Amino acid sequence: MTDHPDSGRRAVLAAGAALAAVAAAPKALAQGSPTPPARPPAGLAAGGGSSKIFQTTEIATGRVQGIANGPVWEFKGIPYGAPTGGKNRFMPPKPAAPWKGVRECFGFGQCCPQTQADIRGEYGQLIMWDRHDIAGMGEDCLTLNVWTPTTDRAAKRPVFVSFHGGGFATGSGNAPGFDGKNLAFYADAVVVTVSHRLASFGYTDLVGAGAPAEFKYAGVTGMMDLVHSLRWVRENIGAFGGDPGNVMIFGQSGGGAKTSTMLAMPPGKGLFHRAAVQSGSALRLVTPEAGAETAAKLLKELGIGKSNMGELQRISWQRILEAQTATGGNFSPVIGTDALPNHPFDPVAPAVSADIPIIVSTTLEDAALGLTNFDLTESGLQKLLDQRFPGHGVELVALYRRYDPGASPFLIQAQAFTDAGGRRAAYALAARKAAQNAAPAYVYQWNWRTPAYDGKFGAVHGIDVSASFHSYRDGFFAGSSRGKAMADRLASTWAAFVRNGDPNNAHIPPWQPYSDARRNVMLFDNDTRQETNPRAEIRAFWDAHPPAPGPRG
Repeated sequence: MTDHPDSGRRAVLAAGAALAAVAAAPKALAQGSPTPPARPPAGLAAGGGSSKIFQTTEIATGRVQGIANGPVWEFKGIPYGAPTGGKNRFMPPKPAAPWKGVRECFGFGQCCPQTQADIRGEYGQLIMWDRHDIAGMGEDCLTLNVWTPTTDRAAKRPVFVSFHGGGFATGSGNAPGFDGKNLAFYADAVVVTVSHRLASFGYTDLVGAGAPAEFKYAGVTGMMDLVHSLRWVRENIGAFGGDPGNVMIFGQSGGGAKTSTMLAMPPGKGLFHRAAVQSGSALRLVTPEAGAETAAKLLKELGIGKSNMGELQRISWQRILEAQTATGGNFSPVIGTDALPNHPFDPVAPAVSADIPIIVSTTLEDAALGLTNFDLTESGLQKLLDQRFPGHGVELVALYRRYDPGASPFLIQAQAFTDAGGRRAAYALAARKAAQNAAPAYVYQWNWRTPAYDGKFGAVHGIDVSASFHSYRDGFFAGSSRGKAMADRLASTWAAFVRNGDPNNAHIPPWQPYSDARRNVMLFDNDTRQETNPRAEIRAFWDAHPPAPGPRG
C-alpha cells in the first residue's frame, strides 16, 4: 500500500508531541507538583486488551475501552445508571444494564435536556457554554467520563469527582471547561466528570402537587443521580487506578451548590472524603411548599392532573422542556425527604459531613457574569448603587475606591453585588463549618483578572474553573505565562488537598483554616497571599445590612 502524502508530516508531528509532553512534565511533588505518570506499557492488540493507543479495563457492568491522550487514558460516556425516560422518569436512578464484549468509550454521552446558551452573550461565548450537547441531549444522560494516568488497580491514585456548573438547570460533564486530562496528568490523579438530571427532570416535587407516593423523590432525583455516581466510583474506580477511599468532590457555581447539597445528604456519607465549593455556596434550598407550587405550575402547563398522572411518563421530553421554560420556575433540590432532610447550611453546618474538610471560594467580581453595562460611568455607578442600596451610593463608591482606585465602574459594580450576595453566603458557609470544630474549612478569593475581552470581565465568575483543572489555554488564560502560573497554584492546591485534606503546597504561601474569629483568606493573584479579614471595611458594611435575595446581589 502506498503511504499517504501526509504520513511523514504526521510522524513528525507525533514525535514533536511526544517530545513536548516530556518537556512539559511537571516537577516532583517535593517541589510542589506531582510526578508525571509512567508511560503506558505495550500490551495486547487494541479491541480486547491494551496497547500504546487503546486500553481496556473491566468494571461491574462489563469491559470498557479508552484511548490514549499522551500520558493520560480517556474513557468517555460510561453509563453509571439506566436511562431516565419512560417508567424511570422522575424516579430514583437505577443501575446501568451490563453489556457483553467491549464497550468503546471514545465519545461523550447525552446531556440532560436543557435550553441552549444564547450566542449573543459574550460571557457564554467566553466559557463555551454552548458546547454541552456534543453527543446530543436526551434522557439517557446518566453517564460519566474518566481520565487517568493508569488502569493499574494497585496504583491507588486519589480521585477527583467534578460536579458541573450551570445552576441546577443547564450544563453537563462534557463541556470543554471540565475536561479532566490536564488535571489527571498534573496531579497524577484520576478525574471523573458527571452528567445527571437537571431542572424539571431532576427537581419537580410532584407529590406535593398531588402525584402518587411513588413519585416521592421527584424533587431531588438530580442529586440522587450524583449520589449514584459516587457509588459507581466506590465500586469501579479501582479499575482506573483510583482509590475509592480517597475521593474529593468539587464544583463551581451550580457545581458548588451541588457540592454544598451533597454535604447535607445522608445517602452520600462515606462516598467522599474532601469537598470544594467554588462560587456556589448553597445555605438554603427549596422548601416542600415552594417545590409543590412550582410543580403545580408545570403540571398545569402540561395539562396533567390527578386523573391522568400517568401521562408524566409517556409524553416527550421536548414537551416537558417547553413547559419548564414557559413556567420559569425554580427547579432546584427540594428538602424534606430522607435523601435530603434539611437545608444544607442553615441554620448550621450539616452533622452528616462534619468530618469532611472543605475549601470554599468566590471570585472578586463573580457577579460580572450577569452584567452587560460595560459602558457604566462613575456617576452612573453612584446612581445605580444608590438605587440598589438606597442612600448608600456615595458611601459605597468611596469605600470601594479606597481598595481599588483603578477598576472600571463596571467592575466596582460587580464587586459590590458579589459582596452583597454570594461572598456573604461563602463566608457564612465557612464560618458554620468551622464552628463544628470537627474538620477545617479553607477560604480563598480569586482576584486575578482575565485579559480576555480586553479585561472588561475582570475576575469573573468561573475564571477559577480552568485553573482548578490546570487548563490555561482557554479564553480566560489564553496560554499566557501568568495564566499558567495561576493554574499551577490552584491545581497544586487541588493536588495537595485531595491527598490529605490540607491545601498547603510549595506553590502558595502558608494557608491557615478559616474561623469567624480569624477570617483567614487566601487571595489568588499575581502576588498570591493569605490575608486576615481582607477588605475589612467593605465586609463590615455588608454585615450591617440585610442579605441580598440572591448570589448576584
